[in-house]
Amino acid sequence: MNNFIVRTITAVFFVAAIVCSFLRPEAMVLLFALVTGLTVWEFTGLVNQREGVTTNRMICTVAGVYFFLAMAGYSSELTPSAVFIPYLVTLIYLMVEELYLKHEDPINNWAYTMMSQLYIALPFSLLNALAFHFSPQGFVTFDPILPLCVFVFLWINDAGAYICGSLLGKHKLFPRISPGKSWEGSIGGGILVMAAAIGVWYLTEQYGVNQFQLSAIQWAGLGLMVVVFGTWGDLIESLFKRTLGIKDSGHILPGHGGMLDRFDSSLLAFPAATVYIYTLIVF
Repeated sequence: MNNFIVRTITAVFFVAAIVCSFLRPEAMVLLFALVTGLTVWEFTGLVNQREGVTTNRMICTVAGVYFFLAMAGYSSELTPSAVFIPYLVTLIYLMVEELYLKHEDPINNWAYTMMSQLYIALPFSLLNALAFHFSPQGFVTFDPILPLCVFVFLWINDAGAYICGSLLGKHKLFPRISPGKSWEGSIGGGILVMAAAIGVWYLTEQYGVNQFQLSAIQWAGLGLMVVVFGTWGDLIESLFKRTLGIKDSGHILPGHGGMLDRFDSSLLAFPAATVYIYTLIVF
């Protein structure tokens, strides 16, 4: 019971912090810059425990945070594209430094270093691509609805999958990696998310805040994308932990593990949502 209470309190504060951060663009940027840094730091700490792996933990973390902030500045038109140059220079440095450090396996170091940026820093930075976009009047506005909805869809999917899986689950979704997940739970969670997405469409139309002019079907499609790629993100992080032989990625969130444990689904859901939305815009 005590663990349940701790998990519940942590979950309430976790959800409240994310929802409240989207009330102001500055709060969103600051919170997720912090989240990016903590997650990269956690990831590099875990992989550095592997034999023969020595990533530059501090520089990887600073680079990830800088890339997030650079994307925020560029997406909001506060900074020019030249803001990415220091980040590119840092990546080059992280490649070249292996020439001089004489580590046992530089290829592993390069791979894990770049993975920290591709797997963590890039997905979080795409929050900015969803939150900042041009209004019909031709200037950049902050629109929290899309990025916040991705989180809400992930939460609904988790809750729906757990409830439907507990009641109806008989067929394992991916027993080799996550024995607790079932097809029935995943399908039930997906149906709930698409229903919620249609509800979001109705509300955004009613209040005139459907900035991307998405139809009900397109909102449902976004919900489906979040469900599919969020589930894959969860499974990928489970595979990562199984490979390392650990249960939780960290202990920063009482009762919920580490940053990777809490944002695993987001790391694939945000790139998928961004590709989906901008594909609709282009075509």
